[in-house]
Formats: sequence, C-alpha cells, structure tokens
Amino acid sequence: MTKYYLEPAKSIPVKHEVDVLVIGGGPAGFSAAVNAARRGAKTMLIEQSGSVGGVATSGLMSHWTGETKGGFYEEILSRSEYMEEGPSMGGHGTFRQVINHERLKTVMLQMLEEAGVIVQLYTFASAPILEDKTITGVITESKSGRESIMAAIVIDASGDGDIAAGAGAPHYLGREYDGKMQPMTIMLQVAGVDTSQVRYVHGFEETYDLPGGDIQTLGRQHIPYPAGHVLIYPSPLPGIVTLNMTNSIKVNGTKAEDLTRATVTCRNQIEPIIQFLREFVPGFENCFVINSSAQIGVRETRHFIGEQTLNEQDIMVARVFDDWAVANVHFNFDVHNLSGAGLDETGEQKHFKQKKGYTIPYGCFVPAEVDNLLLAGRNISGTHMAHSSFRVMPICANMGQSVGIAAALCKEKGCKPRSLDVKLLQEELIKLGVKPDE
Repeated sequence: MTKYYLEPAKSIPVKHEVDVLVIGGGPAGFSAAVNAARRGAKTMLIEQSGSVGGVATSGLMSHWTGETKGGFYEEILSRSEYMEEGPSMGGHGTFRQVINHERLKTVMLQMLEEAGVIVQLYTFASAPILEDKTITGVITESKSGRESIMAAIVIDASGDGDIAAGAGAPHYLGREYDGKMQPMTIMLQVAGVDTSQVRYVHGFEETYDLPGGDIQTLGRQHIPYPAGHVLIYPSPLPGIVTLNMTNSIKVNGTKAEDLTRATVTCRNQIEPIIQFLREFVPGFENCFVINSSAQIGVRETRHFIGEQTLNEQDIMVARVFDDWAVANVHFNFDVHNLSGAGLDETGEQKHFKQKKGYTIPYGCFVPAEVDNLLLAGRNISGTHMAHSSFRVMPICANMGQSVGIAAALCKEKGCKPRSLDVKLLQEELIKLGVKPDE
C-alpha cells in the first residue's frame, strides 16, 4: 500500500513572465529558443543540467547523424565545426559532422546570448501550471528554490515530454503493441588509440575480419549481454575515438529507478568493452577511457497524440504534406534491438532504400487536449517506427527552428498553436531557405 505525505500549501514566487518558455536545452529546445527569440519573442530556456546541447554535448554523441539538408541544423554545423571540409566517413556523412563537445557547449551558449534568450541552467521543470486545459506556465525546482515561470506559449522539448504529460496531454509509451522501448546507452571516449590502425565501424551491419573472427561476432562473444555490438566513431581530438557500445534494455526513461538501473548496467559494461578492444582490435592495445557521457542516452519514451501523426509510410514515400513545418529531413529506421545488442529485426540501416528527404506536418507538434503547448524533439506525435527516424539530432534541431518560430507567431497573432495559420509559418521558413524539394 502506497503511503502519502500531504505537502503544505505555500506561495511560489513568479521568477519570470515571458512570451515563450522552452523546457529542455537539447538540440530541439536550443533551436526553438534561439529561433523564437530571433523572431522577437521574449524567450526563456530552462535546462536541468549544467550545459546546453543535451545528447550532443552532455550525452557525448559522436556526430550529427543523417543526411538532412538545410534548416537551422546547418547553422549549428557552420558555427561549431572544427573542419570546414573533410573526408567522407564512408557513406555516413563527412568529418564536418563530427562533434567537438566542449566547443559546441560554448557555441550554443553564445548563440542563445546573441539571440537574447534568458537561460537558466541547473533547473528542473517539475509541474505545469494550468487553467482548465490551457498551460500558463511551469513550476521549477533549483538551488534557488521552488519558483514559477509564466508564459504565453510553452514548448516541451524535454525529450520525455514531462510537462506535456503532467498537463494531461494524451500519449503512450514505446512500441504501440507492447510498450517496449529502445535501449539506453552511456557513450564513451577512449584515448591512447593508434588511430592510423583503426577501422571505424559506423553501423550495426558493418563488420570486418580479425584473426579470431569478424569484429561483430567477437563483440557478442566477449562483451557481456545485453551489450555486444561494436560501434566505433572518429573524434576531432588526436588519439581519441568515440564508442557507442554500452547497452541497457527493458528500461523506462520516465522512471528514476530505471534510469539508475540502466546507468549501473552500462557502467558495469565499460571495463569488459575496454578489455575486448585491447585484446582483439588493432590500434586499441593501450587504450583507456577518458570520458563518459554525463547523462545516459534515452532513445524512446512517450509518444504524444497530436493533431496529426507521422508514420513510417509517410517516410518511405517521402511525403510532402500541405501543412509541412519541417522539410528535407532524412534518416533510416534506426531501431536499436529491444531485446539485446545490435539492430532490431524491424530496423533498417544499410538496406534502407528511401533516399529522399521527407517532411513533418505542423500538427505533429501540437498535442491534443492541451492549449498553448507545443512539442519539439523525439516526443512529437509519431509512430514507434517513424520515431526511429525523426529522433536523431539534426532533425530535432530543425523541428526546434519551426516550433520556435511558430510559438513566436502565436504570441504575435494572439492565437493558440492549434489555430495558427501554417502558411504564415511556411512563409517565415521559406525566407530562411527552408522548403521541400520540388
């Protein structure tokens, strides 16, 4: 039987009153905040960690994934790249897309400051403030205490949609028919590597032969389950590579106890991974871990029900919606194995045939039943399979651009997000060079 403590009522100070409040400073939230502020809205961004960038920085992601063209993502690349031109990563983009995490942390803060965004780090959004079914602000917890921030429009870019869920926006967890979610990962950076000998492994379906067998088979034999796949990516730093090789399954990223369990599981895999690389993989004989992600990488939790829902068929035919809000985005069905290491049987990477950019309609960002709330990032309205494509960082960054502009337009026009004339948003995006290919 659950016991309860009745919290005494108290007055909560209003810290800020803004036009647009963005929850979460990952690629989607960062982009939304910058673009809302550039459009003239008084904008605030709150982030629970000590830096912005989310998976791109604190999450230690190796590179910007996919072949997305245009949009705000290109500006992020141009501001943060360490190489203007570089060799191809073997069909996985160019070295221009490799992330220098410390540089990116600073560049993102500079871009927020230039746009005039009010930024508050080390701050957790704990609950929505509602009037009937309309969100009017958010309650926060931080070293400064419990405070409230009032806003005309709230953008939930928290990844898990914590505020949207708290506001009563309808949603479901994971895969539609069984609720299973993609696994979690702690990313690693390994130093002491002779990179002249390293053969990078960019995908689950890539492998090469070693004296004891092919590298993927050896990984499954010598790295403890549910880890076992080998993914090795370049780093912008000499003698260092990035690994995406830890793995925790059957965990729910909306539960603190599961996040803890996943963290313990992944950290216990680090030493065996290093031992495997030292023993079997040329160039890694003297390697050692120098960095691991400050936050565990959560791939999938809540899928919200929006005014529209993107599905996998829309992606496979590269559908251009009349009410498009994001254009020319592209990635495969990157479904990590829900029951072990490697690619899930439903996923498609190397054999993904669709090469055209697709669009995402505006209605995917507008949750059902709650007003003055917008979504951005992996929590938008899409199926489990569609999510495996649009969840990657470049696409989320371009989502943020559109949602930030939409929020500013709503404030300017005095309308609710679900009533916004999408043509107005499209006109603004076209001015910025964003539109579907003919």
